Amino acid sequence: MQKRDQYHTIEDFLTDVSFQRWIREGENHENWVEWSLENTQRAKLVEEARLWILATAVPIPPKNLTQTALQNTWDKIQLKEKEAEPTFASSSNRFWWWSAAALLMVGLGVGWIFYQQNQTKQPLLTYSELISQTAEGLIEQTNNTTKPQLITLSDGSSVLLYPKSKLSYPRSFAGSERKVFLLGEGFFEISKNPKKPFLVFSNEVVTKVVGTSFRIRAFSNQPNIEVTVKTGQVNVASNDLITKAEKKSVTLLPNEGIRFLRQGLSFEKMAALSNKDLPTPSTYEIEQVNFEFSDTPVSQIFAILEEAYLLEIDFPAEKLKDCYLTTSLQDQPLPEKLKIICESLGKNTRYEMNGNQIIILSNGCN
Repeated sequence: MQKRDQYHTIEDFLTDVSFQRWIREGENHENWVEWSLENTQRAKLVEEARLWILATAVPIPPKNLTQTALQNTWDKIQLKEKEAEPTFASSSNRFWWWSAAALLMVGLGVGWIFYQQNQTKQPLLTYSELISQTAEGLIEQTNNTTKPQLITLSDGSSVLLYPKSKLSYPRSFAGSERKVFLLGEGFFEISKNPKKPFLVFSNEVVTKVVGTSFRIRAFSNQPNIEVTVKTGQVNVASNDLITKAEKKSVTLLPNEGIRFLRQGLSFEKMAALSNKDLPTPSTYEIEQVNFEFSDTPVSQIFAILEEAYLLEIDFPAEKLKDCYLTTSLQDQPLPEKLKIICESLGKNTRYEMNGNQIIILSNGCN
């Protein structure tokens, strides 16, 4: 008690564990009320500090405890008045007692409202919380540029990570699943492995695939999470950590999409590639690219890949000027696309990848 007699600022109260417990849980409540009412200046500081704690949305005491606290406070004030002498000073003190009591009563009433809201509000999951719960050592890549960045994973899958986005992934995938964590926007092309499904954790949503291409938009500061599919089949469900979310598992096919409403923790179907769902035409350009080629110059194929993935491909144009390909690259991640092209050109052709730059080494086609 002696220590808090020296409290003169709001910060003094906010760092006091006993004070925090009083506001959050009602612990040691009576001592704090009696001490708070000893003088008006102290009562004002207590009220301001209490409102600061409420503003952080911490749990508030249950209703029955709040009602008891109000009654106890009221009883103490009445007792103080009976003991006071009928002088001018006593009348003045009485006014301040009533004011302080009113502040505390109103504050506790507001606290009950916050408590009710906290009881029904499900906390939203964030990227950082998901990362903290995994025991795997992860590599985190952040795109602070204005263009998408290409990330190649150890299994041959590729991810176009868009600006203001993060992706965390293991150096190599161990166990029976391939797990990555996304904050923001990414376009995924997953290498096929039926025995080892690929899972993308993006805030409250988990997207599960075997091998396909799809886009996820999951920014923490936006109200919805969207998953749209270009090729293959995708399964989307709410994270098991969200206990009050709609327990629904949705299977999406090409050109289908789903929107998870974070406010109501529910799903709604969306037309994945309709104009009203596209933020900007350029953002979804890769979904609109046709990777089916029939007797197409290899130089043109490289140009299409450059445009779709926003990267640079350096190749010996003179040696490959008479090379044409007929192939389908529709449902493969970028590394697999490049592998198919190189194998089609001949054994003396290979590629090297360094971030968003690709070098084709070749002596010409067969």
